Amino acid sequence: MITVPFEARRFQSTAAYYLRYRIPYPDKLIARVSERSGLKAGDHVLDLGCGPGQLGIAFARLQGAAVTAMDPEPEMLAEVENGAKAAGVEIDIRQGSSYDLGADIGKLHLCVMGRSFHWMDRPATLDALDKLIQPGGAVVLFHDKGILAEPNWRGVLEPLMETYSPERKAERQMRKSKEWAPHEAMLLASPFRNLERISIVSEYTRDIDEIVGRIFSMSSTSPQALGDGAADFEAALRAELLAAAPDGKFKEIVEANGLLAFRD
Repeated sequence: MITVPFEARRFQSTAAYYLRYRIPYPDKLIARVSERSGLKAGDHVLDLGCGPGQLGIAFARLQGAAVTAMDPEPEMLAEVENGAKAAGVEIDIRQGSSYDLGADIGKLHLCVMGRSFHWMDRPATLDALDKLIQPGGAVVLFHDKGILAEPNWRGVLEPLMETYSPERKAERQMRKSKEWAPHEAMLLASPFRNLERISIVSEYTRDIDEIVGRIFSMSSTSPQALGDGAADFEAALRAELLAAAPDGKFKEIVEANGLLAFRD
């Protein structure tokens, strides 16, 4: 089984972009996942690989959950603290990764992950969570899937990534290879093998600044990953985005979903 090598500071320099420019998961999706999982106010939720804490803050704000947010990147955890204060909720913030899951975290009703599971040793993470999640609880993998982008800004991005971020090419190809098992297969081989998916489809209009910010929030095209080439990358990106969309507008249809994994 292929595992992406662990890099504790993979998302260094992305926090501000991530929080501002990533499309958040809809409140309706959080509510439906909470209802299906039987989450009650005060139940313990771990937001693992939390980034700036969008999921954890939403579960605390909307459902009154007791949330622990865990991430290896200090810049992300600073954004969690700021976001929690702005939302008027309390979050237990911990610096660490899936390799640091232990009994000190306490028993959980849910462990939620937003686009972070693929960075982990997935079988080891699920084994550790099996010791922490209470009966009736679940692992929930949140993801968003682009259904349509007009114009297709990802088609603009791909060749630029090859030019300006070649060192990340191997990782990108690895997750597209036949040897990379999908998350569903990993879950079905774990104690959390009873799977259900809840999804919400939404339409958005984004401008060039928002697309550029979103691209800088990605680990493979972060300011840190691009290094001295960041300014040239941004200039080339903006020029090609404007050529693709002279009005500066991009329409997207996005499916935001939560894959709930219960024990049998």
